[in-house]
Amino acid sequence: MRRASSPFKWRHFEPELILLYVRWCLRHQLSYRDVEEMMEERGLSVDHSTIFRWVQKYAPEINKHIRPHLKLAGASYRIDETYVKVGKSWKYLYRAVDKDGNTIEFMLTAKRNISAVKRFFLKMMRADHRRLPFSISVDKHASYPDAFTASQEVKMLPSDCRLRRTKYLTNIVEQDHRFIRRRWRAMQCFRSFHTAERTLEGVEALHMLRKGQVKRLSSEDVAGQAQFVQRLSGIAA
Repeated sequence: MRRASSPFKWRHFEPELILLYVRWCLRHQLSYRDVEEMMEERGLSVDHSTIFRWVQKYAPEINKHIRPHLKLAGASYRIDETYVKVGKSWKYLYRAVDKDGNTIEFMLTAKRNISAVKRFFLKMMRADHRRLPFSISVDKHASYPDAFTASQEVKMLPSDCRLRRTKYLTNIVEQDHRFIRRRWRAMQCFRSFHTAERTLEGVEALHMLRKGQVKRLSSEDVAGQAQFVQRLSGIAA
């Protein structure tokens, strides 16, 4: 990436430092004030609001640029939603993983209804690293069957795909929710839907990286993962 087009232009800190603290916020259970204190210990004075702005700026970029590097997911989808507190109200984070727990797609929505599920199906089927599903496992919520049928009628989902409404099959995605919930709780919830959406994009992207979904990069290679994020941002060879 050319320096003229660098997303870090006009920043007062080195890109490597900015990405380091953004990764800490997105991957670990740290509040913005926690990261502010950690920076002060290293002789760097940065307000927690600045760190928040860094996350809002670079989290969606990390999610966007990581997508072409993801391994293909499986064809057995498991879908579930979890609650995310935004301001004083609760929103819904729809998430789809395969049978091995690899993230396929996610979407934050204000409502939990047929329209929301249809929009999530559409986003899910546009994911570059997905395979065509032969089955989609969901819980007993009433919105899924109608949304599934409507999506098949408009050929959004394959006609031979089966909907399985079996609670135990969604256990893997419910367990995967825990990482996401721990992150937004550490942030002491979100102020607005927009900030929640942008932050969760980065949290989910780093979670996929952590799970080893990036091609030729092990889930145990923490140093390699950090270097990969730097390469995505054009600041490392």
